[in-house]
Amino acid sequence: MGRYLIRRALFLVLVLVIVSLLTFTIFFKLPAGDPARRVAGRVITPETLVAIRHNLGLDKPLWVQYGRFAKGLVPWPGLFLNKQVYFNYANNVPVSEEIYRRLPVTITLAIGASIAWLLIGLPIGIVSAIRRRSLFDRAGMLFALFGVSAPIFWLAYVMLYIFWFKFQQWFGWSLPGSGLPTGESLMQSVLRGRFLLPWFALALSFAAFYTRMVRGNLIETMSEDYIRTARAKGLAERRVVFRHGLRAALTPVVTMFGLDLATLLGGALITETVFNLPGIGQYTYNSVTSSNFPGIMGVTVLASFFIVVANLVVDIVYAFLDPRVRYT
Repeated sequence: MGRYLIRRALFLVLVLVIVSLLTFTIFFKLPAGDPARRVAGRVITPETLVAIRHNLGLDKPLWVQYGRFAKGLVPWPGLFLNKQVYFNYANNVPVSEEIYRRLPVTITLAIGASIAWLLIGLPIGIVSAIRRRSLFDRAGMLFALFGVSAPIFWLAYVMLYIFWFKFQQWFGWSLPGSGLPTGESLMQSVLRGRFLLPWFALALSFAAFYTRMVRGNLIETMSEDYIRTARAKGLAERRVVFRHGLRAALTPVVTMFGLDLATLLGGALITETVFNLPGIGQYTYNSVTSSNFPGIMGVTVLASFFIVVANLVVDIVYAFLDPRVRYT
């Protein structure tokens, strides 16, 4: 197990290096990505470009430039998203300050939505697999088809229209709409239900995928030889399903859950934009629309870090969920 973890950790470092090389090439070395020209603005003179390139360190050797950029990949105070490279060209605000300020909102959104889609998707998938071709199974598959087909931005606007706008007309009250009031703490926003609509709008699409995956995996697992052996020994059906069948069927779900959660921690762009939540996703959208390329680079580095760490954690959890998986 120890050797496997060392190999995986080295592989994850290699992935981060490759991501950093691609990002560095795209944003610094392509002709359209010259940082000095973006900093200079509309009035560009050769003298101005020379001065800016010197201030940004772009006149140094290539390996020195990449080293300054790659320091942003090291998860250590003062190194991660270092302020010498990752700052807004328009107002000189470090990207790290913006990300650290917005990260709690994105974490709250991602964790709440992930809990919601697990509570919705797993039970529906399990019951649909156990009671195949029943009315509940067909209703669960209709829900999965609807959730997979409906775009998140459409679900978000429909929920805002019904539970915020229409409820106010019909009942004189409604669920909180979009945005977080200034001066209100994140915990107060959660307790007052300001994340309910974003959570469920984001969770419905994911829950549909998890319903289909759990149903398919559990149906396949329940036909295995060791399941028939467990039944032949006289074990209760509930024990056979939950102790033997579901444990093995959840292995692919763990993989998808780890990657989905890591991706959301890198920013739920559509959901945060529609509901006006000041998180990483909204920051990404604002960076794209304002050509704030250091902000885009910072989010890319952060999302890559979350995803590679999630891959490692998922591989470790495998061995505890499925006894057939062993790392040597």
